[in-house]
Amino acid sequence: MTPRHIALAVLIAAVWGLNFVVIHVGLENFPPLLFCALRFTVVAVPAVFFVGRPRVAWRWVLLVGCTLGVVKFGLLFLGMHAGMPAGLSSLVLQSQAIFTALFATVMLRERPGGRRVLGLAIAFGGICLAAVDRGIGGPIGAFVLVIVSAVFWGLSNVLTRRAAPPDALRWMVWVSVVPPLPLLALSLLVEGPSADLHALAGITFSGLGAIAFVGLGATLFGFVAWSFLLRTYDASSVAPYSLLVPVFGMSSSWLLLGERISPLAGGAAALVVLGIGLTALRPGLMAGLARPGWMAAPARRSRDRQAEGGAQAGAANGTVGGVALRAR
Repeated sequence: MTPRHIALAVLIAAVWGLNFVVIHVGLENFPPLLFCALRFTVVAVPAVFFVGRPRVAWRWVLLVGCTLGVVKFGLLFLGMHAGMPAGLSSLVLQSQAIFTALFATVMLRERPGGRRVLGLAIAFGGICLAAVDRGIGGPIGAFVLVIVSAVFWGLSNVLTRRAAPPDALRWMVWVSVVPPLPLLALSLLVEGPSADLHALAGITFSGLGAIAFVGLGATLFGFVAWSFLLRTYDASSVAPYSLLVPVFGMSSSWLLLGERISPLAGGAAALVVLGIGLTALRPGLMAGLARPGWMAAPARRSRDRQAEGGAQAGAANGTVGGVALRAR
C-alpha cells in the first residue's frame, strides 16, 4: 500500500474508533432506539432515491436490515445507554468474529483451520477477561447486551454472505432503509412518545453533530473509503488496519470521556487484538475481518469473480467474507 492509502486506512480506523465516543454523546441527547433510528435515516435518505433498486431478493434486504440494523445496533445503543463504556464497547463488539465463525460453521458448513481456531480462542479469552473486568467495575447487564449485539452482527455477516449483493454501496443504502420505522415504533413503545418528542424538540448542535458523524462519517465515508481500499489492494493487506479500531476506541474514550482503562481491560484488549490478528494477517483467511458486516459479501464476491476469471475450471472457494469487524 502507498503511504497515502496507509494514511487513509488509519484514518478510517480512527473514525470508526471515535464513533463509539460520538455514540456516547448522541445517547446523552436522544433515547437509544430513537438515536439508532435517526442514524439509519441519515444513511438511507436521500441516497435511496438515487442508487436504484437492490440487485438481490427483497427477503435478504429485510433479513439483514432487521438483524443488523434493528437488533444489532439497537442492542449496542441500549447497552451503551445502560452503562457500557464506549471504549470497552469498541473492544467487546469484536467478539462478532467468533460468532460469525460459529454461524458459518453451522449454516455454511465451513471448517475453520487450526490457526483460525487458535486466534478465535485467544480472542474469546480476551472477551472473557473483559467480562470479568466489567463484572468488577459496572453493570454486567450492559455487557451482555453488547455481547448479544455481537451475536446478531455475526448472524448478519453470514446472511450477507448468502445474499451475495453485487453492489456494496447500493446494498448498504437499502439495508439502512429497513431499520428506521421498526426502531421508531420500538422507541415509541419502550421509551415513550414524550421522551422522543422532548429529545427532538430540544435537539442541540451536539445531537445533530452526533447523528451526522455516526451516519455520514462512520457509515458513508468509512464504507466508501474502505471499499476503495479493498478494490485497490488484496484484503489481507487492508485487513490488519481494522485492528486499530478498538485501539482508537479505547484511547479516544480515555482522552475525551475520561474512561479509565484498567489492567484487566488492557489485557483483554491485547488478547482480542492478538487473537483476531492471527486470523486477519493470514492471506485469504477471514479477509472480511476488516470491514463492516454489510460490506463483507460484496468484497468477497468480487474476489470470487476474479478467481473465476483466472480459473475457469470452477468457482472460487473460500471462507465466509463476513467474519468481520463492523463497525458501527
